[in-house]
Amino acid sequence: MNQRNPAISKGVDWIMIWLYLALVAIGLLSIFSVTYREGDSVVQSFLSFKTDYSKQMYFFCAALVVGLFILLTDSKFFTATANIWYAFGLLLLALVFPFHTAVKGTESIIRIGGFNLQPAELCKVFVNLALAKYLSRVETDFSKPRSHLIAAGIVLLPALITVAQKEVGLALVFLAFFLVMFREGLPPGYLIIGFSLAVLVVATLIVDKDVLAIVLTGIAAAAIYVLRKQIRRKRGLLFIIVLIWVACVGVQRFAVPFIFTKVLQKHHVERIFSLIGKENPYATLNTVEGDEPVPVKKKDTDYNVRQSKIAIGSGGLLGRGFMKGTQTRFDFVPEQRTDFIFCTIGEGFGFVGSTLVLGIYIFLLMRIVNLAERQRSVFSRCYAYGVASVIFFHIAINVCMTIGLAPVIGIPLPFISYGGTSLLSFSIMLFILIRLDADRQMVLR
Repeated sequence: MNQRNPAISKGVDWIMIWLYLALVAIGLLSIFSVTYREGDSVVQSFLSFKTDYSKQMYFFCAALVVGLFILLTDSKFFTATANIWYAFGLLLLALVFPFHTAVKGTESIIRIGGFNLQPAELCKVFVNLALAKYLSRVETDFSKPRSHLIAAGIVLLPALITVAQKEVGLALVFLAFFLVMFREGLPPGYLIIGFSLAVLVVATLIVDKDVLAIVLTGIAAAAIYVLRKQIRRKRGLLFIIVLIWVACVGVQRFAVPFIFTKVLQKHHVERIFSLIGKENPYATLNTVEGDEPVPVKKKDTDYNVRQSKIAIGSGGLLGRGFMKGTQTRFDFVPEQRTDFIFCTIGEGFGFVGSTLVLGIYIFLLMRIVNLAERQRSVFSRCYAYGVASVIFFHIAINVCMTIGLAPVIGIPLPFISYGGTSLLSFSIMLFILIRLDADRQMVLR
């Protein structure tokens, strides 16, 4: 093969290619197993572009064509155009507002003919390129707070626009790029602050607000007492403790209610409180039309997750077999070809099949990290870690969604879930990495 086509195959990591093909094949089989209807011609339905599995196959063919062009592209092209692609991504996100099509509660999709384009998915590739470009610049001193703010701005700007399009799940994916920043030297203090904030938000949802306020006040008073000698020498320390206390109480009293009533959608809020086993205290705040409150109707918010767990559990050790699952074949599990496709694998192929799929993912992630560490170029290394972070985030959240360990926020399983934009964006992201790795001896900036 190398002798016939050296321009394409030289330096290409074929292990990555085979892992990619294996995951896409698993996805096609999984989509076929839940959407194929008895009596249809398999060949004709695959070629028709009318069934989900036929569309996914055509998306895969398009991804292969795009991947081939990427492999034939000079690696310097990606560094030279990284910022242009980022600007193009922001433009696509902006075009969503006047031209969007509302689909299942989200306003992040542009319909072009019979194809739905979700710019937020493609923006993951563009943000990864732009962040790698910024971190690899000679002028970037990543030990300074100014550089931290610029890098965070590159990541958070498209995330905030995505939130405005009612696509909170995809917006959260952009947070995965902070793992790249930590690899490149972001101080651990930011991680501590972020983790503490997450704990405070969870505590706000679980603990009574007045009790939590008393606890926060007690913690602040205890800190002042323990650090009283240092406070006498440095009065500024007392100001910092009081400022942190005010910030925590502000998050608890104002920020969290604002997010749950103005930012998150109603079904997101219901699913979060269903996950922690509590009634939604913001339900009446979300159901006001004019001056008269609308009666709150109790919804079965955990129906999807419950059916998903039943499907996975019914698969047992070896599964019910290909196309023999009852929960998925008879549509008991909503979105079983997209967000909940992992339960299709679990029911059909059991614990062994699910473990095998997760094993392929783990091997893929380990391979990407291995590729990242062998790069001479900072740009290539940062980009590779960006790919690993995004894929890991998607896998972790999606699998946890299907087994009830995370709220349902609509994140697809990479390369497997049905969706043209998702498959194209992940394929482009991976093929750019393969191209960069093929030129790993080059120093790109």
